[in-house]
This record gives sequence, C-alpha cells and structure tokens, in this order.
Amino acid sequence: MSRSSFDGSFMHFGPAYLRYHSGESVTNSPPTHRNRALSIRSGGKSGKGSSSGSQLPSFSFSSLRGQAQPELSRKLFKLIKSENNLINAHEAAGRERINIATQLSEWGEQTGDDAISDISDKVGVVLSEIGEQEDTYAHALDDSRGRLKSIRNTEKSVQPSRDGKAKIADEIAKLKMKEPESARLVVLEQELVRAEAENLVAEAQLSNITRQKLKEAYDAEFLATIERAEKQIILAKHGRRLLSLLDDTPVIPGDTRPNYTESSQARQILNDCEDDLRDWRPEVEPYDAPVEEPSPVKEKQPALDVEADDGAKETEAGTKILGSA
Repeated sequence: MSRSSFDGSFMHFGPAYLRYHSGESVTNSPPTHRNRALSIRSGGKSGKGSSSGSQLPSFSFSSLRGQAQPELSRKLFKLIKSENNLINAHEAAGRERINIATQLSEWGEQTGDDAISDISDKVGVVLSEIGEQEDTYAHALDDSRGRLKSIRNTEKSVQPSRDGKAKIADEIAKLKMKEPESARLVVLEQELVRAEAENLVAEAQLSNITRQKLKEAYDAEFLATIERAEKQIILAKHGRRLLSLLDDTPVIPGDTRPNYTESSQARQILNDCEDDLRDWRPEVEPYDAPVEEPSPVKEKQPALDVEADDGAKETEAGTKILGSA
C-alpha cells in the first residue's frame, strides 16, 4: 500500500526494503481539531485489515497426494504440509492483528475524548505493524519450507534406485532357491552390481543435500524468529511509551480533565519507533559449537631421565644404609 505522507496509511513501518522510500516526508503541522498524523484511520478500511481469518481449504485430489508419496519421502511430505498450515496461521494472525488495530482506532475516535482518540489511534499503528511482522515472518517460513522441499524431491528420486536394487536382490534369492545352476544368475548379479553402484551415488547425493538443506532451512527460520522477536520488542516498548502519555488519574464527578497536550510527543514516539525499526540490523553469529581447549597436561620426563633419577635415589638410599651401619 503506497502513501504520500504518514497520514495516508499505517503501513509506514516495517522492513526497509519494502516500505521505506527516500521521497517520504513527515507532516508535523498542527491539525485544526485533533492530531491525525501517523494515523491508521484514513486507510484502515481497505487492504489487509478488511479480511479476517483464513478460509478452509476446499477438497481436491491434491489433498490425496500424500498417499501416493514414496515411502522414503512420505514423512517429510507431511512435515512440509504441516509447515504450510503454520504459515497460513501466521498470515491469519497478522491480518487479525491489523483488523483489531483498525477497530481500536475507530472506537477511540468515537469516544469524543481527545486523549483516548489520539493514543488509541497511535497504539493502533503499533499493533498494525506487529501484524505486519507476522506476515514477514510467514514469508521467511515459506522460504525455509522451500529448502525442505529440496530434500523431499531428492528422497523421491532416490527411492526408485533403492527399489530397483532390492528387486534384483529378491530375484537372485528366489532363483538360487529354485534353480541354483541357472545361467541367469550371472546376468542378475551383474545387474545388481550396477544397481548398487547407482544407488551408492544416489545415497551420497541424498546425504549431502539433506545435511545442507536442513541446516539452511532451520537457520533461516531461527534468524527470522530472532528478527521478529527483536522488532516486536521495539514496537512493544514504544507502545508502552505511548500509553504513558495517557493520564489515568481519577477525577471527582463534576470536575474536568486538563486538555490533552501530548499529541506532539505521541507523534515523536512513532517517529522514534520508525527510526529504530529502520536502523535494526541482524546480528548473525556463527552457530558452530566452540571447541574446548584441552586441559594442560604435565609433561612426562624422558625415559632416560627417569632411569637416571631412579639410579640417583637408589645411590642415596644405599649411602644412608651404609652410614647407619
């Protein structure tokens, strides 16, 4: 969703490569009635906030594909399908969060209280960006899921090699029981040697790809989890700063509250939040386990030195015995 200023949309936060543009400007001119800078109300009734929940998948023959998977890739096929359900759940959670943020802002506007109206609107901005983080996280999970698919596809390609080798071995076993002197045994044994060689190459490829893609898949997922968590912490802290501007001191019936004068501070908090999200950088640390340094070992004396020391001790002992005698 594009915007010409912060008043146009709540989509001004988020990853720099998606939503930050050099041509954007912040409008800080005071409004005539209420502060609506950095508001989600002007664009809250369209886009992602209008939808809620996730639709149930319709029945199709594609839902039966799991039954047709080779034995080797069947478990990973189910895992990948479960990952897809997880991705849909995060996308639905993001949409619901944005929808709730819009409803909060609209409710605050109709209260007629300037303070509640402004704070609820800007808290809605923060909540909507938390929803955007869920959507970004779902995309990262989808990338991780794609790496697992590489393993599954390799498993599917290796299965025929395993089956072919096992089939030839079964034929040889049956033929040895029925016709031990059959000339076909030589042909089958040669075919078995070739099948074993082909399978050996396929198994090595599967092992290499499995290790590589498994490491890449979950490293990407963990990095995305760290990014989502750290950005949510940033948003939550600035959200609490916004709430601190709301004066909740009880009033006596008949008294009036002081006029709300913190609109400029609330706007600055959102500007600070945007800056913090833009300046966020991943701290990629190596996940290799540290190598433990070997404990220092006392150096052993050479065998000749040990023998010399033993000889000296024996000489001293003999001298003492003679002296006592």
